Amino acid sequence: MNATITKEKVDKYLSITEEALKQIKISNEKSFDWKEKAEDFLDMARRYFDDAKYYKEKGDFVTAFASVSYAHGWLDAGARLGLFDVKDKKYFTID
Repeated sequence: MNATITKEKVDKYLSITEEALKQIKISNEKSFDWKEKAEDFLDMARRYFDDAKYYKEKGDFVTAFASVSYAHGWLDAGARLGLFDVKDKKYFTID
């Protein structure tokens, strides 16, 4: 069972995100299908949520926690972009 958040595990996730942040470049404005993008964001959130349940069942609570954080990140990003119609600040980081 992996129920301990170790320094190594935190360092791993910090390193992944640090490298991703270094690669980000803001794109030029693009036109896209909002419904298609909303469905894509929701699909990603659901997949990470399912992963979280899978890892929890295996006893890997660290990876389960990371996966559910990713799932909620997709939901928050979609909400902030206006892809999702949400009102409750309790669950989303919206203005």
